[in-house]
Amino acid sequence: MTPRKFLSAAAGCLLLSLTAAHGATPFEAECAKLAGRKGNDSERLHALFKLEWEKRMHDSPEFATGVGFPGQNDRWTDVSLEAIAQRRRELGAPLQVIRSIDRSSLSATDQLSYDLFLQNFEDAVEGARFNEEYLALTQLSGVQQSAAAVLEQAPRATVKDYEDQVARLKALPKLVEQTMVLLGKGLEAGITPPRITLRDVPQQVQNQMVPENNSLLKSFREFPATIPEPEQARLRAEAGRVLKEQIIPAFGKLHEFLVTKYLPGARESIAAADLPDGKAWYEFAVRTSTTTRKTPAQIHELGLAEVKRIRAEMDKVIQQTGFQGSFADFCKFLRTDPKFYYTDAESLLTAYRDICKRVDPELPRLFGKLPRLSYGVKAVPSYAEKSQTTAYYEGGSPEAGRPGWYFANTYALNTRSKWEMEALSLHESVPGHHLQIALAQELEATPEFRKHGGYTAFVEGWGLYAESLGPEMGFYKDPYAHFGQLTYEMWRAVRLVVDTGMHSMGWTRQQAIDYFMANSSKNEHDITVEIDRYIAWPGQALAYKIGELKIKELRAYATRELKARFDIRQFHDQVLGVGAVPMDILEARIKAWVAEKKRT
Repeated sequence: MTPRKFLSAAAGCLLLSLTAAHGATPFEAECAKLAGRKGNDSERLHALFKLEWEKRMHDSPEFATGVGFPGQNDRWTDVSLEAIAQRRRELGAPLQVIRSIDRSSLSATDQLSYDLFLQNFEDAVEGARFNEEYLALTQLSGVQQSAAAVLEQAPRATVKDYEDQVARLKALPKLVEQTMVLLGKGLEAGITPPRITLRDVPQQVQNQMVPENNSLLKSFREFPATIPEPEQARLRAEAGRVLKEQIIPAFGKLHEFLVTKYLPGARESIAAADLPDGKAWYEFAVRTSTTTRKTPAQIHELGLAEVKRIRAEMDKVIQQTGFQGSFADFCKFLRTDPKFYYTDAESLLTAYRDICKRVDPELPRLFGKLPRLSYGVKAVPSYAEKSQTTAYYEGGSPEAGRPGWYFANTYALNTRSKWEMEALSLHESVPGHHLQIALAQELEATPEFRKHGGYTAFVEGWGLYAESLGPEMGFYKDPYAHFGQLTYEMWRAVRLVVDTGMHSMGWTRQQAIDYFMANSSKNEHDITVEIDRYIAWPGQALAYKIGELKIKELRAYATRELKARFDIRQFHDQVLGVGAVPMDILEARIKAWVAEKKRT
């Protein structure tokens, strides 16, 4: 397990003095009581988890909607400068409590929860210095996309559910206004996304300003039959009025601000290192995304080695197809031959669903435990599709009765190749994200923060590892699909090179695009969207390969140590058995399991 960095005494005193200066909030007061309470440490630990979870649900209503926590569906997160400052001050309160608990008195299960909770808050305190809230809007996220997505996630079975939707619609202009304040502060501080990545954002905002078939009102076009017609008409009319009189004008102001002030003032450089305190900010992002102590330089070298290894495998597959020509010629063939592309969106979605249904019956051979929660496949919303990636997964909620969703991008169909679909589906649905995330949500006797925790190296590392399970489930039999799987693995290896290259080594955006194009058969549109994603979200993309390599390393270790006693189903259940964890904790868990198997 990697050493944990504790707050210095001076930093702790600073947090306490800030709290005293502003007056203790109810949350801080409850934490102080809990820290001073005598009694069973395990009970105090779980009381802390419950207290902090309820606060998080109140502070982050969108997250509460996502996980199915009741009572918050009529609100948005308060992102005023005052509320952000208060939440930042309050980070010290849970640390005060957990440091009053004797870790050695806890069970092994509670010790794991203790360690994860402590690390989460230490990271949050360390990361607060970087003012990430000023990056409130990018081509991938922000109020112009998230508002419609949250409204679609929210319950809509009763009149009260729809009243909550209306309340959220009425509160949306304030959220837009708060977002503009944050963006303005970012301009003043020199903390903005690079201008090149923002080129589609004004149109994304305009997409939310159409009076007809507006994505914000989708729920009001799909009432359940249990709601009487007069109520449907009333709610639909009120939502339409709010859209016309309040929301469209608010988004109009945001659009004008973006076009006339924000984009012209946004930075031209692309490197995270060019931001204020940027070198430290990027190193923090690398460490928390990968949950390792690898430096950007070490990750860059690892990426170069992986690109070389995978490229050799790709060359072998090209030979198997009988193609005559260079690697670049083969990639051009895959990008341009019409036989590799669907010509209508519904055929593409049907093919994705077919792949998923062919995966489902193969799962029991590789997993002892499978989730109860179901999942489905649907198109990326039109208001976001142009700047969104090829596909993504959105978790469901057992509490809310909402399935997980695998979103496939149907924009520019001549860029959505058939040969990539098997690998992509295994990553985003099963045995990838849906299986892992749904199993975590269904954990019993586990604190809520762990059921919904997301260590990117684990979550995305598992998704990439899941792609490699294709041959064991009868996939990639077609050489082009096999090449597609290698293309996706190459994609994640290239990330190690270009992300570190752009953010810490002076690479240009075009240099990163050219490197990606030279080593992958993915099309230029996808590659450009991906590079801009890495620019706007520094460090996140490094986690995939780092996590996948660690899981493969642990599988090889367990296979070697256990020999004939190795059971792939048991191994996978061990990897997924306690939810997402950092890589060092996963390694310790698997090695302990191997040692126990060897003793019995």
